[in-house]
Amino acid sequence: MLAKLRYALQGSVVFLVITINTVVLTAVIVVLSVFKFMAPRGRARNAITHWFSALGELWISINKAVTGLFCRDTQWDIEMPEGIRHHSRYLVFCNHQSWVDILVLQHCLNRRAPFMRFLLKQQLIWVPVLGVAWWALDMAFLRRYSKQELIKNPALRGKDLDNAARACEKLKHIPVSMMTFPEGTRFTKAKWEQQKSPYEHLLKPRYGGIGQVLYSFDDALDKLIDVTIIYPDGTPGTWQYLSGQVKKIVVRIQLRPIGDEIRGRDFREDSQAKAQLKDWLNEIWQEKEHHIAYALEHKKN
Repeated sequence: MLAKLRYALQGSVVFLVITINTVVLTAVIVVLSVFKFMAPRGRARNAITHWFSALGELWISINKAVTGLFCRDTQWDIEMPEGIRHHSRYLVFCNHQSWVDILVLQHCLNRRAPFMRFLLKQQLIWVPVLGVAWWALDMAFLRRYSKQELIKNPALRGKDLDNAARACEKLKHIPVSMMTFPEGTRFTKAKWEQQKSPYEHLLKPRYGGIGQVLYSFDDALDKLIDVTIIYPDGTPGTWQYLSGQVKKIVVRIQLRPIGDEIRGRDFREDSQAKAQLKDWLNEIWQEKEHHIAYALEHKKN
């Protein structure tokens, strides 16, 4: 009973502080976005982007500090390579089990790797307040076409790659971590069975989003930050994480090269590039499966 009360109080305090932190810093970013809108493209706007990235990292740092203060029971087991640079450009991907994954990624990579950006649907720019903040933080807004649109107008097929290239153009000139979840959705047993995935703990990786980033950035990306997150005691929900009920989180981070054979290639039209991209992803996924299986087996022992 006392433990439940403690978790409830911890979670409420952490949630309240994160909410206040989010509201305040989002408001600051929205107000300052006027100066970014007025700034000429080039060095001036890139300098303002750097300030906004610093505000984003401040937001994560405050969230990390408050969760660390109130969630001391969570044991972190993190293996991170040397060589990750704050002023580089990376593709970042990770297995996906819970919305907690994003908080774990921020916990591990904030102020080590550049501020993370995501490919967002273009419609999200119209979300009140947050849309302006995401624009100011240089999230890449991507126009995607539905199956119905492609049927009506076949000429649109493949245009999403060009749209992605335009959306990412501004990010090629600043430090950035382009984040994507190759599985495309959170892992569940039902999805795993439906897919008939060859991996015991993972869904099949999808190459579409990664292919768009590799096509858009071409040779501007330095390396891949490959993250594997393992929850030995079961996949937690956001409330469990914020209230300190997660006992252990295992994170394995690897810094991998990105071969020239998959950079800047149109995987939609180039069958060889598509095959090479798939082979590259499957090889990484096999190693990721090994990390997860080892961590879970180690827990049993």
